[in-house]
Amino acid sequence: MTRAVFLDRDGVLNEVVVRDGKPYSPDSLADLVIVPDASDALARLRGHGFRLVMVTNQPNIPRGLISREEVARMNDFLHSQLPIDAVEVCEHDDADNCDCRKPKPGMLLRAAARDGIVLSESFMIGDRWRDIEAGHRAGCRSILIGDGYANEPKALPDIAVTSLTEAADWILTHRPPNP
Repeated sequence: MTRAVFLDRDGVLNEVVVRDGKPYSPDSLADLVIVPDASDALARLRGHGFRLVMVTNQPNIPRGLISREEVARMNDFLHSQLPIDAVEVCEHDDADNCDCRKPKPGMLLRAAARDGIVLSESFMIGDRWRDIEAGHRAGCRSILIGDGYANEPKALPDIAVTSLTEAADWILTHRPPNP
């Protein structure tokens, strides 16, 4: 059994695109910018035995705003540039009522079952309340990067930080001891 850090994609591993003061996912690989501290922060977590799993909602696929292939190119690029062990993608919108779209914990539960992850010893890092709620529902501790874009929080994180480096620091000081 292993422990993991689940990572939202947009706003955690890569920068969001801000239009009219609102955050959006990048529209293409050309728009994708990895956050500056991602590689080092993830390498530290991996070095302490955490499995790193990217979990991302991609509702713009069913909305017709981006192709499945372009999302796959972006995810493949992140996977090639960062020490990510696995990628879970939800290609649904809220109306689909699937079990994988965050705030539901389906992607985390699927990865845990597949990879033997102990959820109670794992963490979820996100930039929105949906990520935090998914982590809590799965039984993980949850970390918010940023302020949730000033939206009214529907789920409170265990801690709020300003960067992936700070999230990694907190995890490494709050992780259960190695068995």
